[in-house]
Amino acid sequence: MATPIRPLSPVERWYWMCDQLSTLNVVSRTRVRGELPADVLRRGLDAVQARHPFLRLAITDDDGLDPHWVPTDRSIPLRRVRREHDDQWVREINERELPDRVDPAVGPLARAVVISGDDDVHDLLVVVPHIIADGTTVITLAQQWLELAAADRPVESSRELPPPDELRPARHTGEEGAARLAEQTARDEELMARTRPGRVEPTTRVPLEGRRSRLVHRELTGEQLDAVARAAREHGTTVHGAVTAALVRAAAADAGDAHDHFAVGSPIDFRGELEPPVRPDEVGTYVATVPSVVDPALPFWDLARAITEDLAARKAKGDHFNLVTMVVGACPPSVAQARPFMEFMEAEGPINLCSSNIGRYAFPDRIGPWRVSDAQFLTGISVNGYFVATVNSSHGRLFWNFTHIADAVPDERARRLADDSLSTLLSEITQSSPAGA
Repeated sequence: MATPIRPLSPVERWYWMCDQLSTLNVVSRTRVRGELPADVLRRGLDAVQARHPFLRLAITDDDGLDPHWVPTDRSIPLRRVRREHDDQWVREINERELPDRVDPAVGPLARAVVISGDDDVHDLLVVVPHIIADGTTVITLAQQWLELAAADRPVESSRELPPPDELRPARHTGEEGAARLAEQTARDEELMARTRPGRVEPTTRVPLEGRRSRLVHRELTGEQLDAVARAAREHGTTVHGAVTAALVRAAAADAGDAHDHFAVGSPIDFRGELEPPVRPDEVGTYVATVPSVVDPALPFWDLARAITEDLAARKAKGDHFNLVTMVVGACPPSVAQARPFMEFMEAEGPINLCSSNIGRYAFPDRIGPWRVSDAQFLTGISVNGYFVATVNSSHGRLFWNFTHIADAVPDERARRLADDSLSTLLSEITQSSPAGA
């Protein structure tokens, strides 16, 4: 057996335990036009693996209580699929890439897929467990894959970083960090007791081990994206505020009129706040989700502004680091001991609706001989919610991917939630445009 490198950190261990119960993969999709030989793809993928130490590791776990990172010499698996229709990538994600676990005991913690037709149009999928990846990670890995395939030159290995838990600013560690967490906990408990916010209720209860994520894909054209950004600026909010307000409106309508408030989570990327900062092209999971409790009956742009302002205030207070502090201090040592907390959060937790927006990702339109478009990401849910929207804008469009837990939120209901979110947003930007005034 390979010599262990170090134990999993509490945050890594938490995601590893979630993944054992129900697959927790993060996926990127990129469309490439041009000749893309198999040996070129393999060369680029091997170079990506050589660059990133995390992609040369597996997890050993002899007793379920002491998982460690260990080296592996296995290459990142690359699966080839023939494209039968334009949305083949959605089918592959739903049938294979969201439900099938990347086995961390075997490693490496990544796999890739190329979907090709006879027209030199290809969809590349990069799949990495949330143990070591977030949305930014999987998109940048797709970019690096193509860049290194085009360059055909040796690469230097990236630095070996400590886990994000250990890179928190000093004020979020020790006694001061514990005090900040206690203050936020008391504040949020009072907020939840006072507002009793609504949440996405399952159509059918699904056991933790039976939860499977599925994808509904939507997007905005360049013209629609420009209109959203323009209207958001005019109303003193952001694109994230607007898309999340549309999501909350759709979820509240789905829940009926039983709640005056609704809770939605927004992941915050904290790479730039770590000590030292972590670059976007380094592998790891560097996000933490904070809740916003809002009144869905507010006028749309007031709702969007309330979400933006609450998120900014929570980030300024460091609520995202408080979540990391909580996991560091309270992460159970095993799945068996984590289960009661997971089941409580599944049944009664304050947020099971999330809007994860990494903003504009400047993915190149050309890499080497290839034209590139449609760079986007999505995430599985595992035990962490029922309905999640992931958002990024690249190549002049906004990609809005909705994932849901099968049966808990059946396909028809998930499509309705996605379509209601989209139609709400488009209706509001039409009303905000000069033609609609």
